[in-house]
Amino acid sequence: MEQRIVQSESNLTYRAIPTAALRGQSNPLTVARNGVLLATGTVVAWSLLRELRPDALLGTGGYVCAPLFLAARLLNIPTLLYLPDIVPGLAVRWLSRIATQVACSVEDSCATLARHGSLPPLATGYPVRDELFRQDRVACRAAFGMPEGDNLPVLLVYGGSRGARSINRVVETLLPDILNLAHVIHLCGREGDETWLRAAAAQLDAPQQARYRIFPYLENQPTPSAPATMVQALGAADLALCRSGASTLGELPALGLPAILVPYPYVHQDENADYLVRHGAAIKIADAEMGGDGPPQDGPLFAQVSRLLKTHPHERFRMAERSRALARPDAAKHLADALRNLVGRREGSCSKFNSTVGC
Repeated sequence: MEQRIVQSESNLTYRAIPTAALRGQSNPLTVARNGVLLATGTVVAWSLLRELRPDALLGTGGYVCAPLFLAARLLNIPTLLYLPDIVPGLAVRWLSRIATQVACSVEDSCATLARHGSLPPLATGYPVRDELFRQDRVACRAAFGMPEGDNLPVLLVYGGSRGARSINRVVETLLPDILNLAHVIHLCGREGDETWLRAAAAQLDAPQQARYRIFPYLENQPTPSAPATMVQALGAADLALCRSGASTLGELPALGLPAILVPYPYVHQDENADYLVRHGAAIKIADAEMGGDGPPQDGPLFAQVSRLLKTHPHERFRMAERSRALARPDAAKHLADALRNLVGRREGSCSKFNSTVGC
C-alpha cells in the first residue's frame, strides 16, 4: 500500500526493506522466520545506507524502521525518531533507545521518552501540507458540486485509505437521518464497502441522494472518478466523523475542523482522541457504542451529529476555535531544523546537508 501511495502521490524514490514484527507472535516458527527477515532487512538497510550515504535519517516508528536504525547505528549515521501519536508503541519505545534524538507531536508525549536518547526530546507539532492552512470553504464546496448559497453544513466521514467498516455500517443505517441535516462526503475505503453503501443510497429520495457524495479514496490531484481532492474535502467540511490516527493531531487543527472521533480499538488511537477532547476540539465515541443498544437513531453517534449540526451549532463553532488554537504551522520546519542540527553535530557544519530521509 505504501509503495502505491508514494509512487502515485509524490515524486519520491521508494526503496523497500524486508522486515517483520516480533511482538505478538506465539508460534516459534513465525518468530524464527520474522527474526531472519529482521536480520536480512538490517543487511539490506546497511547496503542501502552505504550506497546513499545520507547525513541523517528520519523515522516515524513501526517495525519497518528497525533495520534502518540498526544499520545507521552501525554506520554512525545520526537518526531522528519522530513520534506522531500521543503514546509511543513498543517499536517507538525500543527505537528511542538507539535514536540520536526523538521528536514528538505534542509536549505531553515528551515525558514518556525523556529518559531515552542522547539528546532531550523535542515537541515539534505534527507536520502537514501548507495548503491545509489556506483552504477557501466556498471553493472547496463548489469542487464537490454544492451550490453557492446552500447553507446546509457538510459532514465528512472518513477512515483512512482502507476505510472504517464499523463507521460505514452505522452511517449506512443513519443515512436518511443525517442527510436531512447536512451534505455528506463519505470516503468509505477500498475494501468493497462502496457497493453496499451505494445500494443503500439508491433507496433514498432524490434530494437526499443529491446531498450524498461517496468515494473509496481521494487522491492529491483530481481524477475522472473523483473530481476533488482530500484537502478540498477537509476544507469543505463543517464537522468530521473519523478515526483518531496520528494525522488528526495535525490536519484537524490546521483547518480548525471539529470532529467526532471513533478510535480504532487495539492501538493507541484513544490517547490521540483524548488529547483533542481535553482541549475542547473533539468528541469521542467508542467504536462499540456508536449505535447504542436500540435503534441507531437513538444512539450516541446520531445524538452528537444532530446536536453539533442542528440543535447546538454554537458548540461546533467553539470546537472549531479550540481546534485551530492547537495548529502548528511551523511543525515541518522544526523537524527539518532538528535534522540539520544532527548533521551539524556530526560534521561540525550544516553545509553538506543532503536532506536524505529514511524510512
